Amino acid sequence: MAARKKPPLERAARALCRFRGLPKDTRFNGLPMWHSTVSEAMVVLEAALSPEQL
Repeated sequence: MAARKKPPLERAARALCRFRGLPKDTRFNGLPMWHSTVSEAMVVLEAALSPEQL
């Protein structure tokens, strides 16, 4: 079975975790660690992409 294609926001949040040396799939407050960087990833994506690309 093929892995699902992750949306840009999830890929960006996971990249922030990697950049910070955080374990992206470890559970934190009941969610994967990468969820803790979603707000920052969204700011970056909004600055870098057009609304149609989000």
